Amino acid sequence: MEFPSAKPSDRHSGDRYAVQNEILIQLPANESEVLLSKLTVVSLELQLQLQEAGQPINFCYFPNTCMVSILTLMNDGKSIEVGLAGRESFVGSPLLAGFRTSGNRAVVQAEGTAYRIDTETFLKVLDGSPQLNRLLTRNAHKAAFQVSQIAACNRLHEIEQRLARWLLMTQDRVRTDVLPLTHDFLAQMLGVNRSTVTICAGMLQEAGLIEYRRGKVHVLDRGRLEEASCECYETMKQQLLTWDAESIR
Repeated sequence: MEFPSAKPSDRHSGDRYAVQNEILIQLPANESEVLLSKLTVVSLELQLQLQEAGQPINFCYFPNTCMVSILTLMNDGKSIEVGLAGRESFVGSPLLAGFRTSGNRAVVQAEGTAYRIDTETFLKVLDGSPQLNRLLTRNAHKAAFQVSQIAACNRLHEIEQRLARWLLMTQDRVRTDVLPLTHDFLAQMLGVNRSTVTICAGMLQEAGLIEYRRGKVHVLDRGRLEEASCECYETMKQQLLTWDAESIR
């Protein structure tokens, strides 16, 4: 499969008003100034592959307005999503532990902007940025918790529940009611065939929770979609809120 390439954005990389990534926003002024001077804002197109399983990590990313899917790959080419990274997150966590290759594929799921930095520069900045270290370590722990919960969800819950949970998680990160998602892409994310996604999405649409048209899912009733989801969405949401509250104290 061919993937589009990242394109430099018209926005200046040092423009503080362009920053929406929550990790960057929380940095103290001295660390922020150093890191932002090394970042480049790039426009990431849908299905752009940022990192590949088993391959060197050449760049890492702080999603700004885009969203990235973290996928686990099988030998037969099939994949399933095990994590999501939006403006609350960072793509390149293996670098924090001293690893130079990725264990998963990272693909842009919702196009938008991100802050990009090459690996060598990132590691040099990280070495002198204690708060950045702390924030990224916390983020990696949150991501690991998310992976474990999604793994359980994929094994124990029905497809329609998983689809509802996945739509909610996606909406949380892109912060819009209209999600640019095709049935083929949904099938890849959920690890099922396209016909199964079509049936499940049809059930949610008939119930008035969503509307699917021309590769876009419009969330019509957020409250009822949460009710249709399995317990995993609420479990992840509440645990992350708890950790965020603890980190303030």
